[in-house]
Amino acid sequence: MDPVSFEKVTVRDPFWAPRMETNRTTTLALEYRQMKDTGRIDVFRLDWTEGKEPRPHQFWDSDVAKWVEAAAYSLTTHPDPELERLLDETIELIAGAQQPDGYLNTYFTLVEPENRWKNLRDMHELYCAGHLIEAAVAHFRATGKRTLLDAMIRYADYIDSVFGEGPGKRYGAPGHEEIELALVKLYHVTGQVRYLRLAEFFLNQRGLKPSVFQMERPGEEYRPELGYHQDHLPVREQTTAEGHAVRAMYLYSAMADVAAETGDAGLLKACETLWENVTSRRMYVTGGVGSSAQGERFTGDYDLPNETAYAETCAAIGLVFWAHRMVQLTGDSRYADVMERALYNGTVSGLSLDGTKFFYVNPLESAGGHHRQDWFGCACCPPNIARMVASLGGYVYSTSGDALWVHLYVAGSARVEIAGRTVTVEQESGYPWDGKITLRVKPESPARFALRLRIPDWCEGAATAHVDGAPVVLGDCMEKGYVCIEREWTGNETVTLMLPMPVMRLRANPAVRQDAGLVALQRGPVLFCIERADNPADVHRFSLPDDAEFEVEFVENLLGGVIVLRAVGLLDEDAGWQDALYAPAPVSTKPLTITAIPYCVWDNREPGSMRVWLRRC
Repeated sequence: MDPVSFEKVTVRDPFWAPRMETNRTTTLALEYRQMKDTGRIDVFRLDWTEGKEPRPHQFWDSDVAKWVEAAAYSLTTHPDPELERLLDETIELIAGAQQPDGYLNTYFTLVEPENRWKNLRDMHELYCAGHLIEAAVAHFRATGKRTLLDAMIRYADYIDSVFGEGPGKRYGAPGHEEIELALVKLYHVTGQVRYLRLAEFFLNQRGLKPSVFQMERPGEEYRPELGYHQDHLPVREQTTAEGHAVRAMYLYSAMADVAAETGDAGLLKACETLWENVTSRRMYVTGGVGSSAQGERFTGDYDLPNETAYAETCAAIGLVFWAHRMVQLTGDSRYADVMERALYNGTVSGLSLDGTKFFYVNPLESAGGHHRQDWFGCACCPPNIARMVASLGGYVYSTSGDALWVHLYVAGSARVEIAGRTVTVEQESGYPWDGKITLRVKPESPARFALRLRIPDWCEGAATAHVDGAPVVLGDCMEKGYVCIEREWTGNETVTLMLPMPVMRLRANPAVRQDAGLVALQRGPVLFCIERADNPADVHRFSLPDDAEFEVEFVENLLGGVIVLRAVGLLDEDAGWQDALYAPAPVSTKPLTITAIPYCVWDNREPGSMRVWLRRC
């Protein structure tokens, strides 16, 4: 299937529309100022000299590129003359930094010109190139302007002249994957198959014996078996998610892209195997991935600590990218289920409601000291979340030759081409707070095709659907988690989907030692946590009875309007613990109401403790 591009989708959703507006009006402007103030943009003037501060960093170019991409996406749906002016100025600077041979990297042009392409493993050259290419494609599609696209075509052609299997070319691969998926995007917009072949070449460089990273730096110790760079095995032989989590997500996304374009069954099989490992053994309930701060990496199966969880915002975003590609390839809702989990929980937690502060790390428990920051020295996450939010509409729908697919329930509308006709689809809902979704499918003239609606995994067996009031027997028309309603559509039909949203108590696999005896709360796609701001004591003192009943309330004036869960729990009291650290006496408890809020909006008020997994009693 083909995803419906976000420029064809209008979002009028109570959850996403305010975030997209804040992203457009606040976050993009703030990120531009930060990049100006920290020297990231002006470094493209190439006037830096040794001793001048700030000193350029090896991945600054990628931060600016992601901002350009996010701004281009925003312009696509919301024309803004001032933003377009800043974007044009920035692009002129970027293009002006290109070298006569096509090379474009500020760090190696200014700081280490003698070391170009000499440390692909560590120095992010190809990673930065990839983000610049993605930005160029986004800007061209948004505006039709070719300044950045033409510069990146020159750069990609230069890279293609350096790397490959032909005469005079060299072996090599990016230590931080990214350029692979960017080259596939460049192939799509130019039709030049050499970019697709170069992406495939870079994928095939991983896991060689000896490693390409060992060959480029023979005097340095390198242990590919550790998997940090996903270089432990050839990509088609990898079965477990290893190493740096963001790098892994970008690699797997590129593997899916190349599999889609070439029909490479080995790449697709590897993606499916890796997906199973990630989502059934190494993913947090929030959709976060990468449990260890040391190396920002995966560790082992079922190792999912909560307070020390790394779960980098960029990694959850990368999981969304990968999931979106996999659902296009397979039509299997399990990929869209995880995409939804990450979107509503582990990604947007990385951005404050006012659009001005960011999480790099997304723990599932805090004693009260973890807070969003204004910016980071390594600032990959802020522009990454900005580009994801700005392009959110692109994750909602897909089309195939005879079907319109709905992956996410996001109120708004879209215009798509299907069955040889232009079709408008409209969604009305209060999702994710309300599970009633109304869809109207309006072809320009009557046409027969299928409407495929995802039934989320959290709602399996409880959903109902009607067309003009007539029930749809879901058991008769379910395929890989999508209900298939095939008929002639005249434009007068109303489809109603009901997704009941009871509060669910989630348990972790018993092998997850950190969650033994604990329970997490989920309603619809939204995961909840308890935060000190809503509760009368430190949240680590509470336990939740297995038979506690929940009160569910939508509170419009709280945290932008959210569902709140309340239940009577037990609070461990101080009585009997004076001057004692340990005691044989049973803990004294008293009943108190526990209030839970969506995890994605925690730390938007006064500081305090937080936890997702609650003690059972």
